[in-house]
Order: sequence, then C-alpha cells, then structure tokens
Amino acid sequence: MAQPLSSDVENRLQWSLLSLRLGVFVVMFMWTLDKFVNPGHGTRIFEKFYGLSGSSETIMYILGALQLVLVFAFLFGFKKRISYGLIFLLHGGSTLSAYAQYLDAFKHLLFFAAWPMWAACFALYLLRDHDTKFTIGK
Repeated sequence: MAQPLSSDVENRLQWSLLSLRLGVFVVMFMWTLDKFVNPGHGTRIFEKFYGLSGSSETIMYILGALQLVLVFAFLFGFKKRISYGLIFLLHGGSTLSAYAQYLDAFKHLLFFAAWPMWAACFALYLLRDHDTKFTIGK
C-alpha cells in the first residue's frame, strides 16, 4: 500500500501538475483559436490527417466552440475525469493520425513534440486527484 505523501512532496506535485496543465492548455488553446482565425486551415487538417473532406467553415466554428469549452474546463480542472480524459483522447488521436509524418522524421521533426505532450496529458489524467492547484474541481 502506498504511503501518504508529505505536505512538501504533495505541494511540489501540485505545482508540477499545474505547470503541465498550463503547458497543454496553451497548445490546445492555440489549436482552438486556429479554427476561428483560419477555419480553412482546420478543414485542410481534417482532410489530410483524418480523411474527412467537405468540412465547412461553419463546422470549424462549431468544433472550435465545443473545443473552447473543453479546453477551459481542462484549464480550470472542471470535471477532471471527463475533461482530462477527452483532452488525452483528442491529443492522442491527433498524434496518431500524423503517423505518415513520423516515417520521414527529419523532414517533420516538430511532429515529434506531440509525443511528450501526449505523455503529459496521460500523467495529468492519472494524477488528476492530486492536480488541485487553482482548480474548481475537487
């Protein structure tokens, strides 16, 4: 059975999880804003990486609005099992959908940044009960 964490370790863990949550939020928020600022880019991404053609700007705006709600729920630690879980799944889908980019690694090095971010999403999901710094969830 695991020993309870000392208050010092718990405090460090909370700050560490906050830093991961903020880092993941920044990326997810920018991807969300992109759907509003440049919806054509979003439609091209959906076509190239997910094989979904025919998306309209309206669909991008709707998806952007839904994603905006999710990323703010994630940022504020609201309904962590759901919001952290969805962020993990969405980022995982994004990471895995770019599999072709990994085959030509040195031409697409930036795509590899998705893997540590996905790991951060996983760590946040697993440790969500300890991620309490500046959250509105328990």
